[in-house]
Amino acid sequence: MPGSIAERPFSADIDRTRRLSRYCDRLLTAQPALAGELADFAKQPFTAEAMRERLALEADPAIALRQLRQRVMLTLAHRDLNGLAPLDEVLATMTALADVTIAFAAGHAHGATASVHGEPLDANGQAQTLIVAGLGKLGGGELNVSSDVDLVFLYGEDGDTNGARPVSNHEFFAATGKRLIALLAEITDLGQVFRVDMRLRPYGDSGPLVASLTSLETYFVSQARPWERYAWLKARTLTGGAEALSALVRPFVYRRYLDYGMLESLRELHGRISEAATQRGKSNDIKVGSGGIREIEFAVQLFQMVRGGRERSLQTPSTREALAKLIELGLMDAPRGAALGEAYAFLRKLEHRLQYHEDKQTQALPATDEHRATIAESMDFPDYDALAVVLDRHRANVQEAFGALFERPVASGTATSVAARLNDPQAAPDADGLAEDLGRAGIDRPMELSARLLEFTRSRRYRGLSAASRTRVDALLPMIVDAAARESTPSTTAIRLLELIEAIDRREAYLALLVEYPQVLARAAHLVARSRWASRLLARHPILLDELTRTAASFTATDWAAERTWLDRELADAAGDIERILDVLRHFKQRHVLRFTIADIERELPVMALSDELSALADLVLDATLAEAAASLGLPRGGVPGFAVIGYGKLGGKELGYGSDLDIVFLYDEARADDSEKLTRIAQRVNLWLTTLTSAGVLYEVDLRLRPDGAKGLFVSSMPAFRDYQFHRAWTWEHQALTRTRFCAGDRGLGARFEALRDEVLAKPRERAKLFTDIVAMRTRMQDENRNSRELKHVPGGIIDLEFAVQALVLAHGPEHPKLRLDRGNHQLLRWAGELDILDSRIAYAAADAYLALRRKTHEAALNDEEKVIVQEDELKSEREAVRALWAQVFKD
Repeated sequence: MPGSIAERPFSADIDRTRRLSRYCDRLLTAQPALAGELADFAKQPFTAEAMRERLALEADPAIALRQLRQRVMLTLAHRDLNGLAPLDEVLATMTALADVTIAFAAGHAHGATASVHGEPLDANGQAQTLIVAGLGKLGGGELNVSSDVDLVFLYGEDGDTNGARPVSNHEFFAATGKRLIALLAEITDLGQVFRVDMRLRPYGDSGPLVASLTSLETYFVSQARPWERYAWLKARTLTGGAEALSALVRPFVYRRYLDYGMLESLRELHGRISEAATQRGKSNDIKVGSGGIREIEFAVQLFQMVRGGRERSLQTPSTREALAKLIELGLMDAPRGAALGEAYAFLRKLEHRLQYHEDKQTQALPATDEHRATIAESMDFPDYDALAVVLDRHRANVQEAFGALFERPVASGTATSVAARLNDPQAAPDADGLAEDLGRAGIDRPMELSARLLEFTRSRRYRGLSAASRTRVDALLPMIVDAAARESTPSTTAIRLLELIEAIDRREAYLALLVEYPQVLARAAHLVARSRWASRLLARHPILLDELTRTAASFTATDWAAERTWLDRELADAAGDIERILDVLRHFKQRHVLRFTIADIERELPVMALSDELSALADLVLDATLAEAAASLGLPRGGVPGFAVIGYGKLGGKELGYGSDLDIVFLYDEARADDSEKLTRIAQRVNLWLTTLTSAGVLYEVDLRLRPDGAKGLFVSSMPAFRDYQFHRAWTWEHQALTRTRFCAGDRGLGARFEALRDEVLAKPRERAKLFTDIVAMRTRMQDENRNSRELKHVPGGIIDLEFAVQALVLAHGPEHPKLRLDRGNHQLLRWAGELDILDSRIAYAAADAYLALRRKTHEAALNDEEKVIVQEDELKSEREAVRALWAQVFKD
């Protein structure tokens, strides 16, 4: 539209409104005075407050409601058709009109019924009111301009009214509901307010007009069909009872588990709607036709129903809000999500113009040249052909996105042949024939996989599967062959995928996920092909398969503040349920570990950066576990003042690997000495919660033996006691351990005191001869105990030699070189030792590089799920020589 409203004459705008909307033209012709009003009230949006003020001007509620509707429609059409109202305003204004008029009509209907029968009361004498729930686009706050309203009438408690002609509450609210419908839907010479659709109530048209909340709950549990969850997702309370209704609807719509089995129900529902639309000749309908509004809503609501129980931010009735959140969470790739958002906005804008034309609930594209020209002009296109080009592009984008989500996967021809051989329980096992098919599919060791598949499909476990599970497993077996054949080790990959199937074969939601989303199976194949450890991680914790549904993107450093906010919200939702709290913590950790593993395998996360991320994850989990453990013992949420968790070893040095345990020590402020018993209980609970094996696994293995006096010492230490121990009783090896410590969780003030104490201990001058003698003696004892070991950490020039040498450097030279007391990482400390001329720089840098190589070797072994890192005599030879050179220079050996 050219110019702003201030720059254009009102007459030009109103001429355009009358030209593009026959409804507005008729209304202005019948009521010329409205044109004068329009000049004033069309300058700004029609607010809910203004609507309520307008209703108060007319005594007759039926007249007041219809006059309001005319003014709102005229104002909105005028603003929208003249480019003054964005889509958000149109949707919000129509939703506000429905909210205001329904509440107004409900109040009048209640009063009229109460004047005859008295007020409805529950058994305790508390007054009851009609609860009106809006569903569909009304519930989502996205009502179109000529829509009906989907309503459900409910009430809180059974009882009776208190009037001269008492009736049951059910009868009272049924009468009230009928009055409400009449106020909205009866057609008078002023038209109607809204058509009212009550078919989404329990039992549909055959059910009672109203239902108590108790009967609704019973219906949800025992009678509701799967598609009704889709309908109730958009439920919103318009009059009273919001909390009570939400408490019933949320668990009905959103399941605590990942509900991928819902996809089949939604596919069937969409199929019925599409078939009905075709039969009614609505293929050219921009709502229910292919690539239309309904398909966008289905695509978005699929994600909401599958994941909404776990992602609370998806629990919104608004399609646009949910779509934005899906993109933000990485559940839908940004280009596809943006395309759907643009298509939705375009189609809704077009829908409104189709409806402004005659104030009819239609989404059918125009059939006549005159109507097409009008719609094209209203959409600001030069002609209808230009409009059709853009419309077709948007519908094609919707079709593509919808098809990717809802179309059934098609197996390859070879996979179909494999399926035929496996899925005939009456046929004799044909290992050779199956192996031939597997070989043609690209499997490198077909006989081995053939035997493994036949063993599984003839097993008692397989025969004991439910019919639904077996159907999905049968579908998956040829799919894993296809997925594995695309990897570099097809047979190994297929066997690992089969192990995954065996782990989840009684978990229908996960089976459904893999069947419905072959791309997830492909990502799983890519992952397990490269890591035995990742394969077992998925098998032990199949909930992590859901992480593979997220759109693949390059790894970015974790925003730990945002992750803590998310975790705190999940823990708050689980408050009081210890089992759920433990699972929330475990799933949080596992989700991030899998993310790191994927980035690691794709070589997007170097070993040192991986350790940093794993260490930051451990810090966060420790802090959250401490807070939750304290809260479970009655302390206020938000942490424990004067209490800290200190990390030692790999945690302290920020060198954690995938399976590393946590070496920790608990400290408390001496000011809390009177609370030492309670603080000990907190520490014990933290340890218990970290190490308890639940259905979600163990959070971390924990080693507490590095506390003062080891296993014989107190579970928690006061700062003065810890200080005294470090200065007067600690052994040299305990000061070695102190070089790799840091504050990890708890009270930051106490953590700062610990860091200062650590620095003070490491700054203490030492007699180097005795220091080196003690360290060498400790290393010699360890070598004697592992003399024949080929483990990388124990062999000469291995990891322990390097760590001991670095610790000796820190303890010997830390007093005069404060820089050595700042870092805990071996690699950085070695480079600093070279820069400070404590070591020959060539030896220092070579040892630092060697350390990275040793870490990579350890890391590769962890990815392959190897408990011990065994090296041959000639393996990593130059690196181990570099470590030996380091040892020789440090200890003058």
